[in-house]
Amino acid sequence: MTCAVTFDLWDTIIHDDSDEIKRRKQGLRPKQEERRHLLWDALNKQQRISWDKVSLACDNVDVSFNRVWRQQSVTWTVRERLGVVLNELGLALPEDVFALVIRDYEEMEIKITPDMIEGAADAVRDLAKDFQLAVVSDAIVSPGRCLRQWLGLHDILDCFQSFAFSDEVGHSKPHPDMFSKVSVDLNVPIKNMIHVGDREHNDIQGPHAIGMKAVLFSGTRNKDRRNTTADAVCDRHRDLPSIVRQLADH
Repeated sequence: MTCAVTFDLWDTIIHDDSDEIKRRKQGLRPKQEERRHLLWDALNKQQRISWDKVSLACDNVDVSFNRVWRQQSVTWTVRERLGVVLNELGLALPEDVFALVIRDYEEMEIKITPDMIEGAADAVRDLAKDFQLAVVSDAIVSPGRCLRQWLGLHDILDCFQSFAFSDEVGHSKPHPDMFSKVSVDLNVPIKNMIHVGDREHNDIQGPHAIGMKAVLFSGTRNKDRRNTTADAVCDRHRDLPSIVRQLADH
């Protein structure tokens, strides 16, 4: 039987916010503050505006972003999100300036990268011997092009044959389009696919709803471990290859 394994990235392969430690050591602002500072600085150079006003608008748009993400399975791109901020402020930026702010937002986790979770690379390479692999990941700030760069910087990009990023697909998990895109790319039926991720709603219930199997990875984020409906739970990446092979055989 031809099988494929799909991977979430954040807190499944990438240790989310582990780059904040690196930023503190370098005397840099936290990512959220730095991104807002980029926007404030660009606006302030055009027309004086208070930091508090920009920060409040960003807070409001973050609430809207999270509502759309959770209720409609859509992640606004950075351009879309900042466009909403500018609309709320009643301001605009020249396109060349706006494009630079967007680029700096998007590339922040490439310039100072979050870490790979221990054992993830070995698990991915091991599974790549027997399965087609794909990434199925929401793009909250870093878009698919930057997440591909991150995978390349950590020498596992070539292990994956398909990628479904929410900014490119137009939907986020648990929307079926995220998984069906991979099914089509790899020519593997949905029922022969196994997803690995850390969130019950997105990574377990989403795949289950369309007939996939799913593994909850709890090695970094274990909030959903006690109440999961996953076919298996994995606490350490070194155990993942055997868990996936057992599920593929049943």
